[in-house]
Amino acid sequence: MSEENTFEKKMERLEKIVNELEDGEHGIEETLKLFQEGVKLGKECRKILNDVELRVNKVLGIDEEGEVLTENFDDNV
Repeated sequence: MSEENTFEKKMERLEKIVNELEDGEHGIEETLKLFQEGVKLGKECRKILNDVELRVNKVLGIDEEGEVLTENFDDNV
């Protein structure tokens, strides 16, 4: 995942958009563009979180030696 596509970078940009929308200093067209970008980023962040949750749920337990037992899964997240 490239630097600008990390969850943290997306959230950082989303926070900036929210602040810009709250200040109310943009015209209607720019406000709409910011809103659309924010919705897109929100969906992308939600997908990342859902994917991480699925990966975490693959943890099945701990064996007698204290090792975490996991199930094989696709690591393309």
